Amino acid sequence: MIQVLDVHKQFGEQKVLDGVSLRIPRGEILVIIGGSGTGKTVLLKHLIGLLRPDKGHIFVEGVDICHLRSWELKETRKKFGMLFQGAALFDSLTVAENVAFPMREHTRLKEEEIMARVGNRLEEVGLHGIEDKYPSELSGGMRKRVGLARALALEPEIVLFDEPTTGLDPIMSDVINDLISATQKKLGITFFIISHDVKGALKIAHRVAMLYEGRIVEEGTPEEIESSPNPIVQQFLAGSSEGPIRVG
Repeated sequence: MIQVLDVHKQFGEQKVLDGVSLRIPRGEILVIIGGSGTGKTVLLKHLIGLLRPDKGHIFVEGVDICHLRSWELKETRKKFGMLFQGAALFDSLTVAENVAFPMREHTRLKEEEIMARVGNRLEEVGLHGIEDKYPSELSGGMRKRVGLARALALEPEIVLFDEPTTGLDPIMSDVINDLISATQKKLGITFFIISHDVKGALKIAHRVAMLYEGRIVEEGTPEEIESSPNPIVQQFLAGSSEGPIRVG
């Protein structure tokens, strides 16, 4: 579904991505883990063409998006849904209006069709009867679920998640992780997740990749990651200040 080949990105003197390569098969949950400032969000932005690599290629269904013209890139982005960190809902819009927003912007569906889809998407994320509420009236977990409903609004083939459990307590984080896993199993689409939530990543991922100093230092199933002999991986999984990862 997605293939990242030897991607490099540098901002001034700071090298952020230093030869990242990944394959993301269709219908898989891949979780990218790694510390703050390791380039996870920069990599995510490359997948939807918000950034272009200094070197390397990114293929989406066999098409190298790094060389697309703006209108071609816009068409490719329709394959993607996005759950932003903090959900990024519009405060002035109701839940229904938030979920309907991408459909009103990018389709010619009639209003009754849009509202029917809104209801379906909210049902899929375990929410019902909150269409007229505003984001300020919702808990953090509910806002995340509304954000996921909006990400699914255009029935994308790929959904990108930017730290989906940030700001949530451990129990609600587990609820969101279970929802992500159940939604992917039901819809069979490709999920690309960047996360600090090691426990959640190991629970829901088909594969996990660790990004460190601009490179993928380990990749495998959750079981393979947990048993990895790589001291960088083991230090991160343990959340320890002692080890090869430089702190500060």
